[in-house]
Amino acid sequence: MTGPSAPSALRADEARTRLHEFTVIDVRTPAEYVSGHLPGAVNIPLDHIRRALPEIRHAAERGDVLLVCASGARSENACKLLAEQGVGTASLVGGTGAWAAEGHDLRTPAACDTRAGWSMERQVRFTAGSLVLLGLLLGLLVHPALLLVSAGIAGGLVFSALTNTCGMAALLGRLPHNRPRAADLDAALAALRGR
Repeated sequence: MTGPSAPSALRADEARTRLHEFTVIDVRTPAEYVSGHLPGAVNIPLDHIRRALPEIRHAAERGDVLLVCASGARSENACKLLAEQGVGTASLVGGTGAWAAEGHDLRTPAACDTRAGWSMERQVRFTAGSLVLLGLLLGLLVHPALLLVSAGIAGGLVFSALTNTCGMAALLGRLPHNRPRAADLDAALAALRGR
């Protein structure tokens, strides 16, 4: 954010009233972004923030920057990362989930421009559930020691909740369907340079 007293987190209603003042950067995966994003948001996935640092710095010099994700956790991480680089930004508390829950519109691209996708949360739930079931089946049918697969996933979920991080989401975010196309990322970076 440009001002020294600018908040580092905004609730959905606060952000909505000032949305026209912000450069909005959505740090979710491209598949999540196309499922619905704040009006005017540019998609720069969290793992590409460092690459986009010059463009984000440029946008922050021209006005306030609001970072958005699904729940607020990834955008908070992005805010911290950017603050370490001397770039002040704000995060949308509760992310697009809170935005939509308060009745604010989400934009989706035209059908011909999208890649169908699941939210990262849904991908994590599906993967974790599948691995737990697989561990249980293998433990019953092959060898009891394979029940440790299910125990490992359960432990990972507990750790994820305690630390508000998700290693599985980080791994799933590297899959091809969750990666931005080079042209899409270049277009987002050009949009930031033009603001």
